[in-house]
Amino acid sequence: MLEITLEGPGRNALGTPVLTALRDRVRAAGDAPILLRGAGGTFSAGLNLKEVAALDVDGMTAFLGLLEETLSALYLHPGPVVGLVEGHAIAGGCVLALCCDWRIAGDDARARIGLNEVALGLRFPPQTWEIVRSRVPVFARERVFLGAGLHAPSEALALGLVDEVSADPEARARAVLAQLAAHPREGYTAAKRALREDVVNVSAERRAAFVSEVVPVWVSEPVKERLRAALKR
Repeated sequence: MLEITLEGPGRNALGTPVLTALRDRVRAAGDAPILLRGAGGTFSAGLNLKEVAALDVDGMTAFLGLLEETLSALYLHPGPVVGLVEGHAIAGGCVLALCCDWRIAGDDARARIGLNEVALGLRFPPQTWEIVRSRVPVFARERVFLGAGLHAPSEALALGLVDEVSADPEARARAVLAQLAAHPREGYTAAKRALREDVVNVSAERRAAFVSEVVPVWVSEPVKERLRAALKR
């Protein structure tokens, strides 16, 4: 088993160093089982808004490309991946959790889990959108995406954002990972590939349209104002 810990400023915010380290460790893991967690009792509070708010079009294109590479590496990892979701998993942090095969949240009612991108005026990159849409249950999609709320663990469980809530999430996460790792790896990998490869098969035309039409929105002044306001909360 490989344990990967998200660790960075701003409650493990997903900036370039954190995303690069995660992408590289997952790619180097072969088909090893992975336990993904955050340092300091928080999974991840989302993208590093301080970095994102400072990017121009070229920088944002590169940053979102790195995000997509990282998420795809985790989502398509050939071995089992269990997310130990202690504390907050917000926006990009929630997306990371959704990339895991199984997600165990702690039972701290103060923790918040959710996808609040719409509240910030942001549109998901195409591959990211397909991943989250495939992982959020159909009945909950409009509430999760359009409501853009942040939910306590029990509510996140009801919405399908996590698979379990536990008073001892670490012990439970390790137990689930051991169960999944006990399956013959070849069969597990083949089934996972069959389930997920088509999800991330985004056309070059769609990617190009995102860069030309949507990335400029990410770097627009209204969005940057909302990001700066979020940083002050």
